[in-house]
Amino acid sequence: MKISKLLSALFAATLLFTTSCRTDDPIDDPQPKGAYENGIFLSNEGNFGSPTATVSFISNDLSIENKIYSANNGGAVLGDVLQNIGVNGDNAYLILNNSNKIEIVNRYTFKKIATVSDQVSQPRYIAFAGNNYYVTNSSGSSKFVNVYNSTTNTFVKKIDLTSSGERIVEASGKIFVQNASFGSGNKITIINPTSNTVEKEVTVPNGNIKKTISTGGNVYTIASTSTDSYIYKLSPTGAISSTITLTGIANGSNLEIDGTKFFFSSGAKVYSMDLSSTVIPTTPVLTLTDNSWSALYGFSVIDGKIYISNANGFTADSTVEIYSTAGTLLKTVTAGRGTNGFYKN
Repeated sequence: MKISKLLSALFAATLLFTTSCRTDDPIDDPQPKGAYENGIFLSNEGNFGSPTATVSFISNDLSIENKIYSANNGGAVLGDVLQNIGVNGDNAYLILNNSNKIEIVNRYTFKKIATVSDQVSQPRYIAFAGNNYYVTNSSGSSKFVNVYNSTTNTFVKKIDLTSSGERIVEASGKIFVQNASFGSGNKITIINPTSNTVEKEVTVPNGNIKKTISTGGNVYTIASTSTDSYIYKLSPTGAISSTITLTGIANGSNLEIDGTKFFFSSGAKVYSMDLSSTVIPTTPVLTLTDNSWSALYGFSVIDGKIYISNANGFTADSTVEIYSTAGTLLKTVTAGRGTNGFYKN
């Protein structure tokens, strides 16, 4: 009995010691990667011909911080005309059209990593596939896509286009280039990123392409005329797999997908419809009171919120309005000059 009681006491002590040690084990609690880990980047292009481009950041509580590139890089000036921001891996790529360069920063701290200027000539938009990134360039009569290595940021290849190179997206491992700019053009070029060659050109049957996006391995593009608009869905092979004809909705633009809904604009009106619906929306989600050309200069729908920037004719900093997807105004903030885009981080 005495031996049995002794063994029981030893077992209890061992169990207590083991439990005590386990409570001292480190807890897997990942630390924040940086001040900009969660939120929305805003590209503010600035006034053409002056180095007034900036980046703003809207946090989850809808507060805004302006000029974050300068704030995190010793007051450095970003450049002239910030056209687009691409996010890939731990990096953000800032496409500076009139400065003819790409500034690469850490997407969480916004500390500068590198500047790419080799072969860059009036860059427009960026997309990523494999170990490369692809940048459209439109310099005078020259229209092309530059390919760069994502690891070394070195120039890989120039791919010539037959017409304008504007928005560019990746879908199911292929690169799709919108051959339409400033409301004119009806083609999309497909690039095979394995060979970095043009695979085919696709022509949409009606309207001029206004915006091309990708989601779920498919490409969607909105084209329009002065009377009607069209949403085309393209398969990874470039086939037009479906068409939604928006009869009576003129000059449709700014196509976005959030959740299970399309969002797009027509003049000062913003519409939404289910991805699977064929019913043409008749009532807009919201209608802006300002119908000037700069009132809807930037537009995006991210995680249940609509972001709209009024560039105020480039005579003042932009006013950004944030709405629910039901059209309720949530907040108004002031960003930089010429806010043209919103990007989830």
